[in-house]
Amino acid sequence: MCKIMKYNILAINPGHNGSAALVSDGEIVFFGEEERFSRLKYDGNPFKAMLQILMNRPIDELIIGGSSASLDRLPWTGEDSYTALVRKFNPDVKVTYMGERHHLGHAANAFYNSGFTSAAAVIVDGSGSFHTEKMGTEDDAPVTSGYETESIFMCQYPTSFTPTHKRYADGNAITYDNGVKVFDDSVTITKAYEAVTEYLGFHPIEAGKTMGLAPYGKYDENIPPLFVQDKGNKNILRPNYPAGALIDEFRFPYIIRNSDYSEWQYDETMVDDKQKNLAWHVQQETQNLVAKLIQKAHDDTAETNIVISGGYGLNCVANYFYKKTFPHLNIYVDPLSHDSGTALGLALLAWYNKSQSTKVNKLKNIYLSAPPKYDDLDTLLAGTETLDIKDATDEDVAELLVNENIVCLFSGRSEAGPRALGNRSILFDPRVLDGKDVVNKVKGREWFRPFAGSVLKEHAKEWFDLAGMDESPFMMYAVDVIPEKLSQIPSITHIDGTCRVQTVSKSDNLNYYNLISAFNDKTGIPILFNTSFNLAGDPLVETVLDALDTITRCEINYLYLPDIGKLIYKK
Repeated sequence: MCKIMKYNILAINPGHNGSAALVSDGEIVFFGEEERFSRLKYDGNPFKAMLQILMNRPIDELIIGGSSASLDRLPWTGEDSYTALVRKFNPDVKVTYMGERHHLGHAANAFYNSGFTSAAAVIVDGSGSFHTEKMGTEDDAPVTSGYETESIFMCQYPTSFTPTHKRYADGNAITYDNGVKVFDDSVTITKAYEAVTEYLGFHPIEAGKTMGLAPYGKYDENIPPLFVQDKGNKNILRPNYPAGALIDEFRFPYIIRNSDYSEWQYDETMVDDKQKNLAWHVQQETQNLVAKLIQKAHDDTAETNIVISGGYGLNCVANYFYKKTFPHLNIYVDPLSHDSGTALGLALLAWYNKSQSTKVNKLKNIYLSAPPKYDDLDTLLAGTETLDIKDATDEDVAELLVNENIVCLFSGRSEAGPRALGNRSILFDPRVLDGKDVVNKVKGREWFRPFAGSVLKEHAKEWFDLAGMDESPFMMYAVDVIPEKLSQIPSITHIDGTCRVQTVSKSDNLNYYNLISAFNDKTGIPILFNTSFNLAGDPLVETVLDALDTITRCEINYLYLPDIGKLIYKK
């Protein structure tokens, strides 16, 4: 009998956070971010990620996403480079360009992975695709334009994504509102956050650092409102569409920077109130505005299922705020809210468009990269004089952690997205009083940045207020620690009494569950201090070679490989 081949869809995000996703007959087979393979943080143009797929499987359809409708063309064939690469492996590949539907990619990824049969999608982004709109029906009606910034979609199977609100912004946009689409030149939610992030000395895309600093601040009457009537205050904010934004500090002498802000990031004694308080203000004001969008989505669609995506969706402080603000709504936050996730969303959308299936799926895990290879481990170790290897069990590693050793964990397929979920993690004892400072120094991170906790799912509610949730497997919420537990896990408790938490069950990640259980057996604490397996400025490690390279460049002495029951250690 002739075997029927599956229909394979490869979709890519070519912009920053470049990525490639493979969906085969509706099943997510692979998802990889380019930075993991190229080793360049936020890298775009996902050729190496694409090759992970192209070398192993035929492709029937290529979806090119991103946020631009046009691509440079190659000589002779006139193709774009992505089509050319796929065509060389698959001569008859079907190619679809979706660069003009960036927010749709976000919405599709959030909706199709949520497990909801219908939902309202709230997308909050810095700059999505560029759009133009005629301001009337007359032939000579003027035209306005702008970049996607905030969207609300009504989502239903198989492929219905009806926009009920679309906001576009650009410095040159002519103000226009047709009831669904709004164009203007105002400062938007994410642009305000980018401006403060840049002011603090970070790249605008590193908003997570601003989020980490915010709890150190408070309301400051010397800081002008960042938003006036729900629009960014242009007296202080200067957006640069599509990328980045600035604080116009010279209009307000109080916030003028007196020195290079990169200095205070590694010296707590040099930070001043205006830095901490500005981070607090932008966190509070923007999360309140997103909450208004969530309320609008509910009011406009009558949906009680809400899915959230776009770059602001990674704000785990705000996500917990929504859970507490809207206990009557079922809120799902896309764990791949950043731009890389649009590749997976567009691949799923293409599958549902082809199949017209109404099958509802729920994302079970995001360990979606290539399986690890250990075949060349002995050869790699033979090339170094500083590392050795021995057999080890979970109990052995738990004992190392109890003795305040930092241990790297490399297991299975790497997790997608920016959160380490126990397959590419650096682990420590959460009971150590100054543990945050110890690990921040080793990783080369800023002094104020907090760490996450991975807790056995069955014990989660004994330690954390999950705001009605039964689990938090993707670490998308910074939740309150139960007050009487605060003193027991100081190194993962932030200054405001919160912890970014990951619940772990046997079905989520058996290796990680067993290791946490071994630590619990020794300490009575069913939690491990967890941070991403990388040093500051590096992507998460992808391969064993990346892992070995990382530990040789820092003061971490142990690397645990539970897949093969081995521990690599410095001699």
